[in-house]
Amino acid sequence: MNQRNWKIRKAKVDDAKGLKNCMDLAYSKYLDRLEGERLPPMDVDYEAEISSFPVWVVESDGKIVGGLILMFEDDQATLANVAVHPDFQGTGLGRMLMDLVESEAKHRGYTEMRLATHVLLSENISFYLHLGWSEIGRDSTRVYMRKSV
Repeated sequence: MNQRNWKIRKAKVDDAKGLKNCMDLAYSKYLDRLEGERLPPMDVDYEAEISSFPVWVVESDGKIVGGLILMFEDDQATLANVAVHPDFQGTGLGRMLMDLVESEAKHRGYTEMRLATHVLLSENISFYLHLGWSEIGRDSTRVYMRKSV
C-alpha cells in the first residue's frame, strides 16, 4: 500500500464502528494462538474510548485501517492500544503510528511512555523492542514495557 493514501487524524465518535472493525480484524489473527481467548481490545466500547481519550485513526480510501488510543496520567503517557488492519501490516504504518505516539507524548511534556501487550504476541514484543522500548515486567498474560521520550 502506498503511504500517500494514508491520512492520520483525530478520531470522531462516528469513527467508532470502523475503528472497532479494524481492531477486531487486526487482533483476530491471534485467536488460534490464544486458543480462542479474546484480547481486551476486541471488547472495547470505541465510542466511549473516543469520547474519553485521545484517539487517532488512519484512513485509506475512506476506510479506517489503523488506530491508536493514548492515556495521559500525571507522570506518564500510556499507549492503551495500537493496531493496523491486516492488509496494511508490514507497510510501515505501524511504525508511523508509533512515531505519532512518541511525538504526542513529547508535545504534552511527558518523558516516559508505557504499554502492555499479550505475552504470546511475540511479533509485537519484538517490534516494540526494535523501536527502543524495554521490558519492565510480565505476568501470566502481559508483558509491560516502557520507553523514555
